Amino acid sequence: MNYDHYIGIDWSLKMMAVARMTKYLDKATVFEGPADVKGLKAYLSQLKGTKIMTIEEGTWSHWLYTELKGSVDRLIICDPTRNALLKEGAKTDKIDAEKLARLLRSGHLKEVYHELDEIVYLRQIVSAYEDLILNVIGYKNQKFAILRGYGCSKKEDLPDDSHELTNFIFNEKADVLELLEEKRKEYEDQFKLLTKKHPEIKLLQDVPGFGLINSVKILSRVVDAKRFETKGAFLSYCGLIKLEHSSGGKIYYRKNGRYCKMMKNVFKTAAMVSIISPKNQFGETYHYLMKVKKYPAYQARHAIARIIATTCFGILKSKKKYKRKEFEKNYSIED
Repeated sequence: MNYDHYIGIDWSLKMMAVARMTKYLDKATVFEGPADVKGLKAYLSQLKGTKIMTIEEGTWSHWLYTELKGSVDRLIICDPTRNALLKEGAKTDKIDAEKLARLLRSGHLKEVYHELDEIVYLRQIVSAYEDLILNVIGYKNQKFAILRGYGCSKKEDLPDDSHELTNFIFNEKADVLELLEEKRKEYEDQFKLLTKKHPEIKLLQDVPGFGLINSVKILSRVVDAKRFETKGAFLSYCGLIKLEHSSGGKIYYRKNGRYCKMMKNVFKTAAMVSIISPKNQFGETYHYLMKVKKYPAYQARHAIARIIATTCFGILKSKKKYKRKEFEKNYSIED
């Protein structure tokens, strides 16, 4: 669709730069001023015709998306790492805004998914939970490091002859760790409440290898499976397939594109859990690949991770409950 106005915004805490181009004129009109959402809305309302606007992804992007989405016909939150053109020449807010407008007009921006759905806020609680887990792991490692310094195992206490300052530090680590574990349980209680609002979480838990936490993580990142046009696009987002680089009919190399590390970790973990039990179809497929197809163990595990990811993608897209018979009917082990 052709728009009458192409608008690029460079936003910071105190200043904003606004660049506007039209479908007829290649020259951009750029102005800079204090960051003011109300003033920007007033400016946009004065423009006649259809309007498309872009803002780079950042800590304020979702707030701006919420505030400004109704003021334009389309609002794109774009991926800043793809905007290599912005690195050329001098760099100011006005120059960056103009370059964003030019990239928008020429259709060279990569959109970052945003939506005004409540499900997007799952990302906030999942992100906070992951930060908490990192703190738990950090304090556990620090506590165990003190024990190892005295030749003790994880299950032992410090010896009686340990230094008083060491005892103080060790007890402080133990107290903080206890508090973090309590907070961890509170987060998990919140996850249980979320299953009532989002039935997709319960659907994902029916897949072998999945529990409550990983199901919430998947839904928080995917939000809407229909935003992925193909299964391949979803697997690439999860870091489970490599992108091919070829020229003149020759493949030079394959490498991972930019992907979500959390999603890759979730499906890799699910694969490890599911293949332990040969009673589920993923475990059976793993042993088939190992014994019949002679796959190396790491390749077989990676194949299972892709199969699980594809299964979850189908569940989120169809909103249907997982059934083993349907899986065996629709998925060929030779794929």
